[in-house]
Amino acid sequence: RMDQALLLVRNELPAPGLNLAARSGSCHQCLYQFLAFVPPSNESLRKPGTASVMVDTQHPLTLLLNSSVGDKDLCKIQYHFGEFGNYSLVVKTLSTSTQTVSCDLIINEGPINSYLPILFAFLVYMGVLAILIAGRLLMKIDPVRNWIYKKLNPRATDRMINSELGSPNTTDSINCDPTPHPWSTASRRRLHSLDTFRGLSLVIMVFVNYGGGKYWFFKHESWNGKLHFPSALFSRFVFIMGTSIALALGSMLRWGSSKWKVLRKILWRTFVLILLGIIVVNPNYCLGPLSWDNLRIPGVLQRLGFTYLVVAALELLFTRADSGTWEGRFPALQDILPYWPQWIFILVLEAIWLCLTFLLPVPDCPRGYIGPGGIGDFGKYPNCTGGAAGYIDRLLLGEKHMYQHPSSGVTYQTTMPYDPEGILGTINSIVMAFLGLQAGKITSFYKDQHKQIMSRFVIWGIVMGIISAILTKCSKEEGFIPINKNLWSISYVTTTSCFAFILLLLIYYLVDVKKWWSGAPFLYPGMNSILVYIGHQVFANYFPFKWKMQDSQSHAEHLIQNLTATTLWVVISYILYRRRIFWKI
Repeated sequence: RMDQALLLVRNELPAPGLNLAARSGSCHQCLYQFLAFVPPSNESLRKPGTASVMVDTQHPLTLLLNSSVGDKDLCKIQYHFGEFGNYSLVVKTLSTSTQTVSCDLIINEGPINSYLPILFAFLVYMGVLAILIAGRLLMKIDPVRNWIYKKLNPRATDRMINSELGSPNTTDSINCDPTPHPWSTASRRRLHSLDTFRGLSLVIMVFVNYGGGKYWFFKHESWNGKLHFPSALFSRFVFIMGTSIALALGSMLRWGSSKWKVLRKILWRTFVLILLGIIVVNPNYCLGPLSWDNLRIPGVLQRLGFTYLVVAALELLFTRADSGTWEGRFPALQDILPYWPQWIFILVLEAIWLCLTFLLPVPDCPRGYIGPGGIGDFGKYPNCTGGAAGYIDRLLLGEKHMYQHPSSGVTYQTTMPYDPEGILGTINSIVMAFLGLQAGKITSFYKDQHKQIMSRFVIWGIVMGIISAILTKCSKEEGFIPINKNLWSISYVTTTSCFAFILLLLIYYLVDVKKWWSGAPFLYPGMNSILVYIGHQVFANYFPFKWKMQDSQSHAEHLIQNLTATTLWVVISYILYRRRIFWKI
C-alpha cells in the first residue's frame, strides 16, 4: 500500500524463534510495537523460518529482533525503507562457537521515487506562470494590444488589463471585506499584501485539507515537531485576521461609526462564524446525521470566531478614530505604549495558560504533563493525551463533543479523544491574533512610511524568533516548551508569528512597495476567504473536486486530484472577484 514496503524476515537460527518489533523515528520515547513472530529454521529440511510484514516508509524505523523466550535482544537495525520497496532481513549465526548473530538487510526490489509527481506538478505550474507573464508582457506592446482591442470587447479588455487595480477601496467592514462603494483610483491605497498573505495561507490550507497528495509532509505533526506547511497555516490565518481587525476598526471609526454600532457587528460576526463552524463545517457528519449526541463543539471557525471577538473587542475599547502621532516621551513606540492595558490583558491571559498547563492537577497524570500519551513516554501515561488541555475539554465539553481522530492517534496510538481547537489552546490563538493586530497597527501608524513599516516587521520577527529559541532550546523535544500545534503552545505562537512577520514583510515589499507583483492569484481567494473556506469543506466530496480514482494507492493521482480541486477554488474566487462578488459576514 501507499507509504509501505514489504519486509521478508528469514530466520536461519534454531528454536525458539524470534519476535520482530519496530519503532518509528517520529515517535518520541515510544515503546517498540510488535510486528511479527518469525518461526525458527527447520534444521532437518535446512529451511529457514520466514515471516512477511508491511513496514512504514514515511519515517526511519528502528527494527528490534529478540528471542521469543527470555527477550534477549539479538540485533537492532535503523533504516528508512522506500515506498513499494521489497526487502529481506536475513538472521543467521556467523560463528557456531561464539554464537555471534548477524542481521543483514537486503534490497530485493528497489523502491519507487514517489516525489517525482511533485516535481512534475511544479514544472507544470511554472510553465503556466511563464505563459501568463509572457502574455502580460505582450500586452504592453502597442500592436498586440490594439489587435486584442479589435477582437474583444474594449470595456471588458480594459477591465482585464487593469484587474490588479480593481480591488475595493473601503475597509469599513469589521472583517476588512469590500463593500459596494464606488470604485475609484483611491483603491490603490488598499494593502493588497494583506489579501495576498491571507489568500496564500488559505490556498495551501485548502490543498492540505484535500489531502496534499497523501504525502506525509503535508500532514500535521503527530505531536511536538518542526514547523512545515500544515502546522503553520491556521496560525497565519489567525495572525492576518488580527492585522485586518486593526485596519478595519480604525477605518470604521474614522467613517463615523459609533463604538456601539461596531460592537454589534463584532458580536454578529462572532455568532455567525461559530454557528457556521458547528452546523455547516463539522467533521462529525461522517458519523451520520448531526445530533447533539456526537456534535463536535470546538472547531476552526469556532476558534476564529471567539478569537475575533476577544481581540476585536479589546482593540475597540482602546482604539481612537484619530490615529495621529502620539505625543508621548517615546514617539518611536507610538504603536505600543498607548495600548499598555491591552498588553497587560494579554500577559495575564498567557499567565493563565501557563498556570493551567503546568500547575493544574490532572487525574492519573503527572502535573505539567504536555505529552501525547498512548505509547509515548514509554507507555507510562496512556490516557494523558494533551495533559491539562485534554482534561479541561473532556471535563467541560465531554468526550463525544470533541475531535475523535487526533493526529497523535496513528503514531502514538492514543485512544483518548483530543481536540486541537480546544478551550485552553484558544488563549494562545488570542495571543497570535494580538500579534497580528500589532502588525496592523504598524501599517496604520506608519502609513506610506515603507522603511518604518518594514524595519518594525523585521524587529518583531527577530524578537519572536529569540523568544522561540529560548523556549525550545532550538530542539524538537528538549525545550522548556516544545513547539506543538495540537496544544497551541506559546512557543508555537512565537515561532509561527516570527515567520508570519517575515512573510508579511516580503509580500508587503513585493506587492505594496515595489509593486512587482499584483498578488495574483492568491489575492482573489484572500478577498473571499470565508466563502472559499466553507465552500471547499462543503463540496469536498462532490465532482469536480473529487472523483473515483483508477489507483487509490498512487501519490500521483491523489496529487492531481488535490491540485485540481485547489486550482478550481482559485478560479472560482477569480471569477467572483471579476464580478465584484464578495461574501462578508
